[in-house]
Amino acid sequence: MHVEKRELGDPDLAALLDAAFAQLVARYGAEGRSHVQTDASYLVAVVDGQAVACVALQHADDETGEVKRMFVSPAYRGRGLARALLAAVEDEGRARGYQTIRLTTGNLQPEAMALYESSGYAETPRYGKYVGQLWTHCYAKALT
Repeated sequence: MHVEKRELGDPDLAALLDAAFAQLVARYGAEGRSHVQTDASYLVAVVDGQAVACVALQHADDETGEVKRMFVSPAYRGRGLARALLAAVEDEGRARGYQTIRLTTGNLQPEAMALYESSGYAETPRYGKYVGQLWTHCYAKALT
């Protein structure tokens, strides 16, 4: 497995993002949708030449990056790809000069919450549009 940067127009990335979006909507309905900034950067995990997982990093503020669209294709789950992508996106955040990475997930994704907590993320108060969404869990991790 290796991790590559991909541009938004990449067809493999587009397929992964479509699958991630479909999974969110299947779990949460239309409320599962969240905006990803057009200038976000994307990382893709590639196994045997096939793009099988993705994550986005977008700008929150001068010191904070936000993780979006973490997704691993179902056939590749349980192999450590999400943990590897999370480490890679943290490295990308450090390269951008961010002090903190934040993210959100929902209560219907206990596997995601377990990953983030075991990777050093701490639950934080809800922010932005998530303040009133009781099913949303917000996390952050210092990169320094």
